[in-house]
Amino acid sequence: MAHEVFLVPHSDCRVREPDCVYWPPAVGHELYDRAAAKSMGILKIHSHPAGFDRFSHLDDQSDKELFQSLHSWTDDGLPHASAVMLPDGKMFGRFVGPSGEFHLIDRISVIGDHIRLFDREQNRAIDDAQLRTAQAFGDQTTLLLKRLRVAVVGCSGTGSWVIEQLVRLGVGQLVIVDPDVVERKNLNRIVNSNLSQAERKASKVAALAAALRAHGTGTEITPLEGLLFDEGIAKAVAGCDVVFGCMDKFEGRDRLNRLAVFYLLAYIDLGVRLDADGKGGIDNVCGAVHYLLPDGSSLLSRGCYSSETLRVEALLRTDPAQYKAELDEGYIKGAKVDSPAVISVNGFCASMAVNELLARLHPYRENRLEDERFHSFDLRNCDWTQREEGAACKLLAKKAGRGDMTPFLDCITDV
Repeated sequence: MAHEVFLVPHSDCRVREPDCVYWPPAVGHELYDRAAAKSMGILKIHSHPAGFDRFSHLDDQSDKELFQSLHSWTDDGLPHASAVMLPDGKMFGRFVGPSGEFHLIDRISVIGDHIRLFDREQNRAIDDAQLRTAQAFGDQTTLLLKRLRVAVVGCSGTGSWVIEQLVRLGVGQLVIVDPDVVERKNLNRIVNSNLSQAERKASKVAALAAALRAHGTGTEITPLEGLLFDEGIAKAVAGCDVVFGCMDKFEGRDRLNRLAVFYLLAYIDLGVRLDADGKGGIDNVCGAVHYLLPDGSSLLSRGCYSSETLRVEALLRTDPAQYKAELDEGYIKGAKVDSPAVISVNGFCASMAVNELLARLHPYRENRLEDERFHSFDLRNCDWTQREEGAACKLLAKKAGRGDMTPFLDCITDV
């Protein structure tokens, strides 16, 4: 994860030729000190302009000299790495140990408007179950889906639809997260749920995992029963390439947004709103799909919720008695109650979200991807809108790529 980029000034390079660049070791000393102070590693990256797709003998010699010195300088036991970028953007890399030993990196991911993964080894066999997907998106994207590790947080109305489509598309590994059990009121919208699960109050993630494994598509399912406020669950999600947020609570969405920023994950958030009077009158049927880059705007900066909304939801989770007291005294306004939920609307929004992922893996749209990070729909007025996402989030963007730290996610109020 790249948190800060330091460009070696051209003027500091004693040699700068097409096949060799040299700068004195003192150039990076200030950077090494700052990295050591934050318990962070160093990545040296350079290019091979002619397209040579391996580390050269000169690279071996240079890396051993640099990283042996770097390990001695920091003396913290952390991994440090070296990588090469080719003219087409492909990257490969390795960790370099204290004694100059090399350990090849299995995967380098680039999370931008176009999601790119560079794997050291690739399985090039396409399962028969994905032949029709390959006909539409080609072998390369189909195999990329097979290599993806995706997390879906929230497994109810929209989440179960997202999960079903990802498995049918042949995503290789799927982490599903939800704290709740199946209830009879869920049967109108949770894909693969049934009465037996509701009667025995089966865990949503366990019930879904069993159904998904029976599909036979080969997706590896990891069910996690709990919330993202469990650090173990959060770190399991952090190990994914892409995350989908399918939660009703704004606090959970904010948490996932923060996790995606710290660990450089592609984050697709989706939400549905249906306003009805309970007697058949419908005032509003709308929803939105957000694509969020780690160093870009956030759900908070896009105006999806306010800091006060987060405070109130955190209070309800951590101190229900105080929440009730503030609610009774009128300090909390517009407390959210259960809202209507319909499978057709949830499925519509979920399909939008999954197609957003496909567009990021296989850029087939005519418009620029950077102009399509915020979609909303209004089914009552048959309206589909692309909205401006706004500037980078002032609170979160500076944390992009920060990774592990104490306190976790730089939060000191978690309970």
